[in-house]
Amino acid sequence: MSPIRISAGPFQFVARLEEEKAPKTCRKFAELLPFKNQVIHCRWSGEAVWIPLGSFETGLGFENHTSYPSRGDILLYPGGLSETEILIAYGSSCFASKMGQLAGNHFLTITEGLENLEEFGKRVLWKGAQDIEFDIKR
Repeated sequence: MSPIRISAGPFQFVARLEEEKAPKTCRKFAELLPFKNQVIHCRWSGEAVWIPLGSFETGLGFENHTSYPSRGDILLYPGGLSETEILIAYGSSCFASKMGQLAGNHFLTITEGLENLEEFGKRVLWKGAQDIEFDIKR
């Protein structure tokens, strides 16, 4: 599949789908494109922002899952102990919720625009929710 374009607040990023490591999660996410929402700062996960998806049923289990995403890693938590969500790490992060530590499916990795990722995360922290859109890069 083509790279994914991410428009987040005033920033643009490009990401690679991790199709070999998380094929089911990538297919499910591709079905949602274009995907528009808002991103807010994490309360328990450190330097990360998240998109709460509430009770959205993904039908997914765990694949390529981690609690310690690297800068630029994007995880999908398929639900269970906590609500379904997407997490974007912009720095040091340990994925967690009020229920405790979580693991999410690492399905997308930012490959372009990393130099703006920390600034974006801090913008969300200090200025609040930002619009975000994921789509196929054309």
